[in-house]
Formats: sequence, structure tokens, C-alpha cells
Amino acid sequence: MITNNFIKYLLFLIPWFISALLFKSNTFYYESLSLPFFAIPSYLFGIVWTILYILISISIFMVYENSNKEYKKYLLINFISNQLFTFFFFTLRNNFLSLIDVIVTLVSAIYLYNETKLQNKKASYFLIPYIIFSIYALLLILSINLLN
Repeated sequence: MITNNFIKYLLFLIPWFISALLFKSNTFYYESLSLPFFAIPSYLFGIVWTILYILISISIFMVYENSNKEYKKYLLINFISNQLFTFFFFTLRNNFLSLIDVIVTLVSAIYLYNETKLQNKKASYFLIPYIIFSIYALLLILSINLLN
């Protein structure tokens, strides 16, 4: 039983790392930009996102089996927008598309949180750090757009 649940959990976790495998995160690009005073060092992003992906996957694991179409729709939108950021920012080096993408990611994360909360309040708590960091990401990418 534990093995089956662990495998099932991994099936929710692993896809969140697809963009890291497909698109190289060029930290030199990030560091070459004019960054705001509140920008974190590039090496922290991998740590933060790994923790966030673990938390997101726990939330998904807790509700997915009994989830409705709205939940799955917001999850898919959020997943795609989250994955596209690395492509827009590091591959295309398009700060404006990255900004639009972060907005979509944040809004869809809020909708995902609300849908999750309707199904399992405890599972929704695992999404709160994701929303908070998405707000930070929005402020960061907005500042990068203004400074560069």
C-alpha cells in the first residue's frame, strides 16, 4: 500500500521537473540583468522550486482521485504556465512573455487553491507557499521588466 501510494505520488511530482530537463536555466542570463534589491541569488531558485513542487504534488495527491473537471482544468493551466516560464525567460530571453506567464501562473494558482479548498481544506494549505512565491515572482519579473 505504501509503495503504491509512493509511486502514485511520484507520478504527480516528476512532471513538475519537465521544464528543467527540457530548457536549460541559464543563470548567467539572470545574473546579467539589472535586478531589484530584493532579488534572491540564482542558486536559491532550484531549492525553492523543488520544495514548492513537492508541496504542490502533495496537494494534488490528496485530491486528484476525487477531483472535478474545474480542478483538473486549473491544474492543467497552472502546470503548463509554470513549465513555460523557463522557456520564455531562459530560452527566449523574453522578459515580457515571462511577465505574462507569471501572471497566468499566479492567477491559475489562486484558482487551483480555491478549487482544492472546496475539495480538501488541508490539501489547499500545501498550495499557500506556491501562491506566496508566485507573488514574489510577479514582483521580481515586473521589476526586471522595468529595469531592463
